[in-house]
Amino acid sequence: MIITPKTVDLTNCDREPIHIPGSIQPHGFMLILQEPELKIIQVSENTAEFIGKQPEKLLNTYLENLLNSQQIEVIKECLKSDFETINPLKLTWKNKTKSVLFDAIVHRFDGVLFLELEPAKTKKNPDFFGFYHLVRGTISKLQNTSKLSEMCNVIVSEVRKITEFDRVMVYQFDTTGAGTVIAEAKREDLTPFLGLRYPASDIPKQAKQLYTYNWLRLIPDANYQPVPLIPQLNSLTNSATNLSFSVLRSVSPIHINYLHNMGVVASMSISLIKNKKLWGLIACHHESIKHLSYEIRTACEFLGQVVSWELIGKEENEDLDYKIKLKSILSKFMESIPQNKDFVDGLIQSETDLLNLTSAGGVAICQNDRWVAIGQTPEISELENLLEWIESKIPGNLFHTDALSKEYPEAEKYQKIVSGVIALAISKVNRNYIFWFRPEVIQTVNWGGNPNKPVEVQEDNILHLSPRKSFALWQETVKGKSLAWKPCEIEAVLELRSAIVGIVLRRADELAKINVELERSNNELDAFAYIASHDLKEPLRGIHNYASFLIEDYADVLHEEGVSKLETLVRLTQRMEDLIDSLLHFSRLGRVALAWQETDLNDLVRSVIDVLKLSLPMSNIEIRIPRPLPRIKCDRIQISEVFSNLLSNAIKYNDRTEKWIEIGFLDFENHFRNNTEDASEVTITLYVRDNGIGIREYHHENIFRIFKRLHGPKKYGGGTGAGLTIAKKIVERHGGKIWVESTFGEGSTFYFTLPS
Repeated sequence: MIITPKTVDLTNCDREPIHIPGSIQPHGFMLILQEPELKIIQVSENTAEFIGKQPEKLLNTYLENLLNSQQIEVIKECLKSDFETINPLKLTWKNKTKSVLFDAIVHRFDGVLFLELEPAKTKKNPDFFGFYHLVRGTISKLQNTSKLSEMCNVIVSEVRKITEFDRVMVYQFDTTGAGTVIAEAKREDLTPFLGLRYPASDIPKQAKQLYTYNWLRLIPDANYQPVPLIPQLNSLTNSATNLSFSVLRSVSPIHINYLHNMGVVASMSISLIKNKKLWGLIACHHESIKHLSYEIRTACEFLGQVVSWELIGKEENEDLDYKIKLKSILSKFMESIPQNKDFVDGLIQSETDLLNLTSAGGVAICQNDRWVAIGQTPEISELENLLEWIESKIPGNLFHTDALSKEYPEAEKYQKIVSGVIALAISKVNRNYIFWFRPEVIQTVNWGGNPNKPVEVQEDNILHLSPRKSFALWQETVKGKSLAWKPCEIEAVLELRSAIVGIVLRRADELAKINVELERSNNELDAFAYIASHDLKEPLRGIHNYASFLIEDYADVLHEEGVSKLETLVRLTQRMEDLIDSLLHFSRLGRVALAWQETDLNDLVRSVIDVLKLSLPMSNIEIRIPRPLPRIKCDRIQISEVFSNLLSNAIKYNDRTEKWIEIGFLDFENHFRNNTEDASEVTITLYVRDNGIGIREYHHENIFRIFKRLHGPKKYGGGTGAGLTIAKKIVERHGGKIWVESTFGEGSTFYFTLPS
């Protein structure tokens, strides 16, 4: 179907099939061929105007009937080569009165061969030296520029000089698809368009896509009548022929109306492509019909490619001083972060640098649900809500916008201080985020006419597009927006994240190595303690036995002092053996795996008390258990030992006439966020409380050291001083911790935590 303005309405503008218009522009004609025999299967309706042959008579005939054998051979040779190296061909078409020279473009697409022909403006093929002289001066000027703005000013001036268009502009697209004229060369009497902005709807998505396929697009006469293809459908594909790569392809009627409304008769667009994406256009306008030779068009296309290649380097040079400043700030963070235990501490050491990294007015850092705010930021509750919204929106590690309230309406109440935001995820799992905020900057935007596409209701009651009729300056006051974030600022933020993650990973790696080494050392120490303790017992037992033999056999020979010394030796060896047994037991704790089992603590405590009654006087001690103890998973034997040590200490270190011991637990604590029911993270705090002698505060840590006693070896029932050390190790092996709260002379409470 031939596309007409009435067939394009408001609902399908972005879906208008401009790649299959079914027609071409009339300044040339087209033959669509089937290979390899070069059979004509489709033809434009205007062949009679150019070669005196009616299109119906050309269908299903062969190209060799129209061209001499030499030209056919040239075309066949071209089909074996890269078309870019041979286009255009010079083909001569003879009719009854004269010979006509054409520039012929050959290309393949969608399974068919296209031959497009335009009357040649020159008689000879373009040569290298002619082309070189045409573009040499321009390329030299482009290379001598250092910034993007300079390069754009050069290219518009040079393209206008080469083509003699009335107006040449560089039109740059932003992230929304809207475009701004950033450079212009024009006829003096024309109204300037420099600095004007045009909405994304001016160039629909599918048109932008075609600009990435074709470097150059020419419309010599916008008042042309489209020339249909005959037949309408391609006989090979039974569908409309795809003209995406055609130089003669007819233009969307919406675009033609757009040009009419601007007063433009001829136009040419040269694509500027950066990283395989359409960055902008070199747009050329003329107020009268303008045909350009293929040589001129090729030169302009080549210059467009040169500018595209230079875009990356020239954009890098924009704001060069500012980029150097950002690199300097990043370097400071690289130095400060590793010197602090926490990356947040490294960041907030210099609040000014953190703000200057993105020229922000405020920064907020979330680390494990803890917030640090600097400068102008929303309230903590508002930050929490913003983070929840961003977590649902952020696809990768970065989110940024310069109009937050448009995407997140809740931000309207604080848009004066926060309209722009960069959200950087350091770790989504741990909820580590950094936010940079920018305040609202009320802006005046200069549009080329009203940016809102006007529509009109026609007889069919459907809203039809009517391209803007006025391109005069139209100003809009924009609120709720901040200054746009520069690419170099986004890049700096991502570099900061890489640095933080790298430092954290390096630290984790170092800690892993230290842990491996510590584990090896601990295993060696445990093994050494076990072996040493075991091996020391044999000579110690020998000393003990020989001292006992001497007392038995020679007591009547030795005087009283000698016997006393031997008895002291026996006592010391006995104490030494007790210490070695405690050390042996302590070292064995780290070498035996925990036997986890579900345990009723009520049964366990009763068993411990029954055993203690056999060795310690408990008749005058009241045992209190305020409420039944819970069931937990633990190593029953080892937890029995913890209670045994704590209860025996509570019995021994009590000189009151009325003694009591209380055994209980605090309420469960869930250390997981979001009310998870993962039982492995739910802990219970148990305690053993007494009204004994108490412990002075400066001894609260020392009592857990091995063999540390606060009293003489015979006082309060003696002991080795290893009981609390063993209890501490057992609790820690269960993933808990143990501590004491005590008032000297009043009593003590020993707490320890276990997974419930």
